[in-house]
Amino acid sequence: MKMNEVKKIKLAIREEIWKKMEKLNITTFPRPVYGRIPNFVGSEIAAEKVSKLQIFNTSNVIFCNPDAPQRHVRYLALLKNKIVIMATPRLKKGFLVIKPNKLNLYQKKRASTIKGAFQYGILSDDLSDFYIPLKVTGSVAVTLDGARLGKGGGYSDLEFAILREMGSIDDKTLVVTTVHRVQIVDKIPMTKHDVPTDYVITPESVHEIREKRYDKPKGIYWDELDSEKIEQIPLLRKFKR
Repeated sequence: MKMNEVKKIKLAIREEIWKKMEKLNITTFPRPVYGRIPNFVGSEIAAEKVSKLQIFNTSNVIFCNPDAPQRHVRYLALLKNKIVIMATPRLKKGFLVIKPNKLNLYQKKRASTIKGAFQYGILSDDLSDFYIPLKVTGSVAVTLDGARLGKGGGYSDLEFAILREMGSIDDKTLVVTTVHRVQIVDKIPMTKHDVPTDYVITPESVHEIREKRYDKPKGIYWDELDSEKIEQIPLLRKFKR
C-alpha cells in the first residue's frame, strides 16, 4: 500500500472517531476533540486499571504522554513515587523529568498537568541514564491486535524512536494506551515507524496483546523524515549530526 493511501485511510479513521465521540457526548475537556488525543468519559477509571498492571508496579520510571486523558496515569505514578518522564509539546524542548521524592500531595497532582510538569519537572535532552520499562501513550484509535493511531503529528512514534536511539527503551519496554471502547476499530494500516501497543485499556476492560503482529521500531528511520520535521525538532537535529 502506498504511503499516500495509508495517510488517507488513517485520516478517515481519525475523523470517524472524533465525530462519533462528539456525537455520543463521551468526551470531556478539552473540547472539541477534533485534532486531539480525545479525553474521554471514564479516563480516570482506565488509569486506575493501568496502575494495577504488574509492569506499572515494578517500574521505577514511567514515560507518559502529556495529553489530558492520561493525566491521571501520571498522577498515580507520582503518587506511587515513580519518576515520570514526559515529552514537551511537539518535542520542542525535549523531555521533562519529574522526580516525586520532594513533592507533596498537592504538588504531585499539579505536576501531573502540563503546566505543573514545567513547574516541577527538569528539562532534559538526554535520557540515556534512565531505563524506561513502560511507555504510556494516548491514541485516537486502536485495534486489539496492537495497531495504534495518534492524532497525526507522528510525535509519539518519534519519541519512541529517539528514546530507542538513546538506549532508554528496548524490545522489552511495554507500550500501554488508554481509550474509550468506541476508539477500538477493526483495522489500522501500520508502517515500519508506527509503534504498536502491548496493552489496550478501557474503563471496562484490560486487553493484553499476546500475539505480536507488529515489530517495534529499532530507532529513527531517517528515510521517512523530511528536512522540515528535522529542522523543527532540536533532538532530531542533534542525532542527525
